[in-house]
Amino acid sequence: MVRVSRSVWIWLVCVALSILAVDEASAEPATLVFLNNVPAAVTFNDGDSFRVLEGPNTGSKARLAGFNTLESHGPVHQWGGWHYKELYALAKMATLNARRGVWHCESKDLAADGYGRILWYCLDLAEDQIRHGFAHAMTVSDEPANPRLLAAQHDAIRHRRGMWAKGVPTYVLTSIHSADEGFGKKTYNRLVNTVDGHSKRWYHNAIFSECQDVCHHPTELPMNEAYRVVSELRADAAVAPYVRGIDDILVALSVNTFIQNGFVPKIFGDNAKVQAALESMKSKGRFASVRSIKGACAIHVDFKRRYVRPKPACLQW
Repeated sequence: MVRVSRSVWIWLVCVALSILAVDEASAEPATLVFLNNVPAAVTFNDGDSFRVLEGPNTGSKARLAGFNTLESHGPVHQWGGWHYKELYALAKMATLNARRGVWHCESKDLAADGYGRILWYCLDLAEDQIRHGFAHAMTVSDEPANPRLLAAQHDAIRHRRGMWAKGVPTYVLTSIHSADEGFGKKTYNRLVNTVDGHSKRWYHNAIFSECQDVCHHPTELPMNEAYRVVSELRADAAVAPYVRGIDDILVALSVNTFIQNGFVPKIFGDNAKVQAALESMKSKGRFASVRSIKGACAIHVDFKRRYVRPKPACLQW
């Protein structure tokens, strides 16, 4: 496996930003997207949203379901061996990747979300972004993501492409909210599982300052110990058929998902068998070596402050 140095990643983000600046200076870059089989010109402002320039629904904004690219308003994501600016480079590369393809999107009822954006399903775009490691599969429930998207993600993780090149957390921290944002509801941060794409809400009452680094600290096994549990599962005749053919890293992450939540991701031929084996291990004290581990992190900047000038200090680089 070829390892890319941090300096190369920083160079890549400079190139990506330069290209984006040229695109934006020469009017809005247009991409051909078929919306419910009708051709339309759209402009991608990041890797998972666009605005329609011409054709049906001109002027409408889109939110793309089933997958998520990293935030592109600044270097705000971090996990594993990544620097924030390196993952920012990948967010910008996702935007470029979206702009340079031809995609097909469907919306059954053209329903809009709370921000007035129409929800579209663009399976070919989602699969391409995920396979490159520029995005990850996700749902906004405890149900798994589309199987085709999960297959692309598992392939990207297997080959350590894109965002998975320097580590794979059990959950990606996709959005964070301060308790003083005034939504009038319980405040939560969203976590998305890297194995099957399900989401969970991390409820809290914390008030975050601008540019505060917020990290998820799950209680789980260190990965070397999780891999030992994987070997034990493969040696168990009752469980082996259901973990066969699934990469060790995915099984290890599934073990830690179980430790965190009490259930396993829905990727196994018989989830009940794997669940029962892990419950038996737990009852016998097999997971006594769990500890608090630094997971995915994100830097908090209120939405209203993300696009002002001058930028908050943490969004400058």
